[in-house]
Amino acid sequence: MQPSPLANPLATVQQLQTSASQLDGIPADLEDSIRFAGARLTQAVGILLRLPQEIIAQAIIVFMRFLVGPEGGSLARHGAEDVSMGAMYLATKLSAWPKSARSVINVYAYLNTFAPTFIDAEELGKKQNAEDYYVSEGTFQIRRGKLFEMEQVILKTVGFQLQVSLPYSLCITYLQALDIFAHPRASELANRANAHLNTALLSPQLLYLTHQPPTLAAAAIYLAAKEVAIKLPDVEWWEVFDTDREELGFLVVGLLSVESFAVEERSRWEGMRVPMAVDELDEEIKRRAAADGEE
Repeated sequence: MQPSPLANPLATVQQLQTSASQLDGIPADLEDSIRFAGARLTQAVGILLRLPQEIIAQAIIVFMRFLVGPEGGSLARHGAEDVSMGAMYLATKLSAWPKSARSVINVYAYLNTFAPTFIDAEELGKKQNAEDYYVSEGTFQIRRGKLFEMEQVILKTVGFQLQVSLPYSLCITYLQALDIFAHPRASELANRANAHLNTALLSPQLLYLTHQPPTLAAAAIYLAAKEVAIKLPDVEWWEVFDTDREELGFLVVGLLSVESFAVEERSRWEGMRVPMAVDELDEEIKRRAAADGEE
């Protein structure tokens, strides 16, 4: 039997319990921070490359798949920035919006000039001094070689499983089925639901690796309807979309928790840079060890 075109390969319980990074001695909270920063970096790169959100989402999901489970890639051996770059390059290569290695490398070089990892969207594109992020031909050749190597590592690690089904179009279809577009504030609900689907990409609970697109779409609609005060049918409509009440509740809580997690991360790393390279990660682990020794 052929797998459903709407289904994604989901992470197993064993994969969620531990990862290759943790087996290499990286604390779980530090891994969560790096994964979150890597997803945000991938999102920012996609914006600067003027890619559709669907392609950006695919790159983030491939980035997450690579890092999950004991069989996955380890941040102790592959920097998060390199993994993000490889995932972005692969996602664009398989799409109708391919980007050259030079374009991808240049955008990452630009974003790398920002001191803090937490970049506000309105700051993107403001830097005017090209010398700050100029990639010489020699540097470009080195980085291109690393990019192609990372591409092969990602493909091998995820078992060439790059197929990603997304919930965005399903979300619109479900809203039509619920006859929401007859409401005068339907566009507000649709925008909020799409925003929640984008937020789920950054979830430390890896919602896109643990739940299928129909359930993500149903949860985003349910939460958005509550926020904009649009009444949905008084029946358990989510069951029509292959979602049970328990799963719906878990996803709603997961979506709501991302904001508080992001606030905590911003506070934790204020004035510092999340380690996105292997040498930066080594320094952060040494810093933590030294701080623990002083206590």
